[in-house]
Amino acid sequence: ELVHLDVYPVPNCLAYMDISRNHLENLPEWVCDSRKLEVLDVGHNQIRELPARLFYNSSLRKLLAGHNVLGRLPDRLERTQVEVLDVQHNQLLELPSNLLLKADSLRFLNASANKLEMLPPATLSEETHSILQELYLTNNNLTDKCVPLLTGHPHLKILHMAYNRLQSFPASKMAKLEELEEIDISGNKLKAIPTTIMNCRRMHTVIAHSNCIEVFPEVMQLSEIKCVDLSCNELSEVTLPENLPPKLQELDLTGNPRLALDHKTLELLNNIRCFKIDQPSAGDASGAPAVWSHGYTEASGVKNKLCVAALSANNFCDNREALYGVFDGDRNVEVPYLLQCTMSDILAEELQKTKNEEEYMINTFIVMQRKLGTAGQKLGGSAVLCHIKHDPMDPGGCFTLTSANVGKCQTVLCRNGKPLPLSRCYMMSCEEELKRIKQHKAIITEDGKVNGVTDSTRILGYTFLHPSVVPRPHVQSITLTPQDEFFILGSKGLWDSLSMDEAVEAVRNVPDALAAAKKLCTLAQSYGCNDSISAVVVQLNVTEDSFCCCELNGVPPPSPGIFPQSVNVVIKDRPTDALGMPSSSSGMASEISSEISTSEMSSEVGSTASDEPPQVTMNENSPAYPGEQRCMLHPVCLSNSFQRQLSSATFSSAFSDNGLDSDDEEPIEGVFTNGSRVEVEVDIHCSRAKEKQLLQVPVEASDEGIVISANEDEPGLPRKAEYFATGTIGRRRGNGSVAPHERSHNLIEVATDAPLRKTGGYFAAPAQPDPDDQFIIPPELEEEVKEIMKQHQEQQQQQQQQQQKQYPMDHLADYYDTPL
Repeated sequence: ELVHLDVYPVPNCLAYMDISRNHLENLPEWVCDSRKLEVLDVGHNQIRELPARLFYNSSLRKLLAGHNVLGRLPDRLERTQVEVLDVQHNQLLELPSNLLLKADSLRFLNASANKLEMLPPATLSEETHSILQELYLTNNNLTDKCVPLLTGHPHLKILHMAYNRLQSFPASKMAKLEELEEIDISGNKLKAIPTTIMNCRRMHTVIAHSNCIEVFPEVMQLSEIKCVDLSCNELSEVTLPENLPPKLQELDLTGNPRLALDHKTLELLNNIRCFKIDQPSAGDASGAPAVWSHGYTEASGVKNKLCVAALSANNFCDNREALYGVFDGDRNVEVPYLLQCTMSDILAEELQKTKNEEEYMINTFIVMQRKLGTAGQKLGGSAVLCHIKHDPMDPGGCFTLTSANVGKCQTVLCRNGKPLPLSRCYMMSCEEELKRIKQHKAIITEDGKVNGVTDSTRILGYTFLHPSVVPRPHVQSITLTPQDEFFILGSKGLWDSLSMDEAVEAVRNVPDALAAAKKLCTLAQSYGCNDSISAVVVQLNVTEDSFCCCELNGVPPPSPGIFPQSVNVVIKDRPTDALGMPSSSSGMASEISSEISTSEMSSEVGSTASDEPPQVTMNENSPAYPGEQRCMLHPVCLSNSFQRQLSSATFSSAFSDNGLDSDDEEPIEGVFTNGSRVEVEVDIHCSRAKEKQLLQVPVEASDEGIVISANEDEPGLPRKAEYFATGTIGRRRGNGSVAPHERSHNLIEVATDAPLRKTGGYFAAPAQPDPDDQFIIPPELEEEVKEIMKQHQEQQQQQQQQQQKQYPMDHLADYYDTPL
């Protein structure tokens, strides 16, 4: 946290100085007087200007000044011996006009992530003295005008100009870059790669994803080509030679929706070690919009070793869950591969044992540690898993994202455009970890590593370092909301090159998940990452209909239109035994079907109804708790503010009805029939409620159909409160039906025992008995059955008499029975 640095006397023998990641606003003057200084790293500070004297130092070879706030570099530069100049992540609008003219020794220049619109010339004549070999200009505002200036660097080997404003790359200019070996021109608006790329005989890597390329380039004619990435373009066909290049290892053609390959081409391309193409997707059978979609990418590092792996399962265990993962083996390939192949199966097994997020995630990592076997004794790897799931008791409810990680693989969620970290890296810098390791008598080397092996104290593998290094992950769960846009899983190489804020900002406006993952990988490589990189981007589409805030402990982020104005929202804990009903957003209608014979419908259950809206008076002691505030999925079920949900239930009985009223001559709304089945449209509310405080909504038979609540009372609750919470007892509806409340746990009985509406009208059509529903009594049991039915009728009469005593007739005006 240095803000000022003075050294006296000036160190004349100082050759290497690293003062990066501090709070310096100015470079100390004495640094310019250090005559033998060869390497200077002042990155990740707040330096606004570099003194011109610094470039006069004849011994300075490497200057790293990235991640500062430099507005400009010294205008006039004399002969400088700097070979490596890194000024990425600053605020440069232009480079000095004579930078490339005077820097004869400059071999490496990284000016990515600035605001450059033009490049300085490398020569004022046809002859050039430039020896520049690596040029990184990614994420600037460069246009086609700067392309001709590249020809002044004939020895250029690596050129990164991704995510600029290029629309074309002239063929004549590409022909002059004969020594070019690697080119990255992704994220522009190029429609073609010039055919003169054939002149670049040493070219081994061509990365041009996220463009508008329509014609497959002539890259397959290059004998040294190893990697070709043309994903996220507009290719329609692929032109291949008879024989593929012998060194070709990777060809990525994903994200080209118009691409169609014939059988012969596919057979030829399948010989490539890593060939990627879109698989035809069957889509969602329910027709509902996808809640999540993902894209991932991997890039090899030093020596072309791919030491990372990614896991993606959009439909994990069932269609309402997903699993994503990123694994990093640092410099070994075995551990990431084993994690990729095994971890999803282990998690699926643990989900069968427990539903607690922290438990099944921790168990998954511990079991995985054991299954690494001999590979995990001396090798190790970082891992991050993200599991999306819904409440199994509420298929249409909210989704929960659970993240677990060890090592340096991490996850970040974008909520309202801001990064929300879901992971934690346990390092030697953590006080609790350092204390734990010291208790186990481990050796901590000067570079902050346990026994000189790893600086991560929680990681998979490395069992010979146990108990100092353990596989216990950091677990964090969060309820997804409509404000959650996407989340990113990345390996160590990604997060070493990009901050979480930068990563979120870089891909927030990228509509395609695959293109977003590709962009993160390209940016990391242009910013100097030489390690293997893996990135997974999962875009979320959590609609307001599938968002439940009932389980949150705080007010959800504001979003217009989530909750209707008539419903005030308060966040409350959900009881553990509360059950949820499916929402309309899940694409599944709640349908209950049952066949009931006339002998099974002997109970006299009526319908309570009223012509006018019920007048409800509730106080603090009322069991309906009107002050409770729920989300849109689980609204408060109040009898005076009935809310219709877009779900239905189907009931059937032996009674048939044509659905026509004799006077209206039109079907009654909400009642459907097919001759032998009566289907009644009903409203089903979610039964989420406080423990032992359920609201009993009365059964209503109205002109719109029969309204039935799916909420059930819990045993032991006083029933007297039911009748004070509703004002419909003893009132008459337009169909002339009035009946007392009767406790019933059978929705089928409530629907089929609805009262008669009018003579010859509602439910008055002659019954059409179903042969399957006929109850045949054997002669030898006839007497016994008559006795049972007689006892049953007596019990019903006694119940009615008790109800009449409990509720006097003056409170139940116009009361009468409604037998079947």
